[in-house]
Amino acid sequence: MTEPRQSEPNYVKEAFQWQYNVIALGGALAASLVSLNPLPLILAAGMELMYLATVPGMPRFQRLVRARHFEREQKEHSERLKKILYALPLERRQHYDQLEKLCGTIRSNMARLSSASQVFVGQIEARLQGLMAAYVRLANHDTLHVQYLNSASPESVRREIQQLSSRLAKDTPRVREVNEKRVEILAKRLEKFGKIQENRQVIDAQLKAIEDTLELIREQSMTMEHPQELSERLDVVIRDVESTEDAVREMETIFQISPEMESFDAGGSAGHRQRIGN
Repeated sequence: MTEPRQSEPNYVKEAFQWQYNVIALGGALAASLVSLNPLPLILAAGMELMYLATVPGMPRFQRLVRARHFEREQKEHSERLKKILYALPLERRQHYDQLEKLCGTIRSNMARLSSASQVFVGQIEARLQGLMAAYVRLANHDTLHVQYLNSASPESVRREIQQLSSRLAKDTPRVREVNEKRVEILAKRLEKFGKIQENRQVIDAQLKAIEDTLELIREQSMTMEHPQELSERLDVVIRDVESTEDAVREMETIFQISPEMESFDAGGSAGHRQRIGN
């Protein structure tokens, strides 16, 4: 399952664009312009070189930049998820809203646990968010599959194969050669339809598994004193969902079913992916 993964920031660029650094440089430039003296700007340039040579390499500054960078990527990831969610069919959105209510109930039940259990509560919260994001991504894949299937009819392809095959014996050699290639292409299209149908069944089963698991977690969270058990159960579902998403992406890559999902899958390209369990 995918989540946005924080790519390594450019610390020198971040240090240069830091708000207070830009203000200081702007002040030095203004002072030089007002006084018609380049000395303030020259001094600022020298200080800037020293600043850029030291600050970007400081661990504390790097931690601050990474935190801000990750927060920005999380926000962008959330916005992409919302766009995909709003584009889903009404029935899927209604299912999502029901699952959100389940998650809200689980959170309320977890909040009543002792402070010693809050470490596991935090883990459960991260997994709940990951599962909800996975639900949106899988539902979107299913919608793309449906759109593809609606754009062409397997039955019409089968009829065309039969018609071409029945005429092959009567065709001239050159025409037969062309039509044999057409039959081969149409057969590959049929294979593609079959794979898409199979993929839809897998996606539908995984979506229902997410729904069933969240309902079970809700029931267990009402009486469970040790949330570690819930966390472990969610881990099992997460691994299953990850496997399903990987299989869906692999099949779509082979058959080129869906266009780029706004550089998102589920979070975007492979370079911006992170396991939910992390």
